[in-house]
Amino acid sequence: MFIIGNFLAAVAKIIDIALTLYMWIIIGRAVISWVNPDPYNPIVRFLNAVTEPVLYPIRRRLPISLGGIDFSPIIVILVIIFVQSFLVRSLAELAMRMGS
Repeated sequence: MFIIGNFLAAVAKIIDIALTLYMWIIIGRAVISWVNPDPYNPIVRFLNAVTEPVLYPIRRRLPISLGGIDFSPIIVILVIIFVQSFLVRSLAELAMRMGS
């Protein structure tokens, strides 16, 4: 049973790292959007390609538009924090209980 516990602990850690990395990518996209970035820059293209599939549906459904401020990155970051607090922590605790 400890093997399944170790597997779940590893999965929880990988999900946690991936979510943290994606959160920093979204923060980078938000910071770059404050200036007028070159749309042909490879970094800008990467950030747009990675974040737009997540941000666009939220932006489309979000009824709030205050002075052109985009709240979709904030919502995605809050969802990431929730998933890290709920899913990752639950998987880690389940793994700990299976290991003992």
